[in-house]
Amino acid sequence: MNPEEIKKLTRFFRAKFQLANIEVRKRPQKTDSAEVYIGDEFIGVIFRDDEDGELSYNFNMAILDFDLE
Repeated sequence: MNPEEIKKLTRFFRAKFQLANIEVRKRPQKTDSAEVYIGDEFIGVIFRDDEDGELSYNFNMAILDFDLE
């Protein structure tokens, strides 16, 4: 993902979740995805999907059972 996409996605997440410290960051040596953080905590990966001329982004977040307690 390019820097402009990362900025747009960060703005989207901040507005959607009403959370000023959520941030999308570039992944080392990856161009099809980026990492999502709240502060210093990694929460998931967002993948860029550009198939059949339609661009979309897929957010993947794993939640461990002990995190729910």
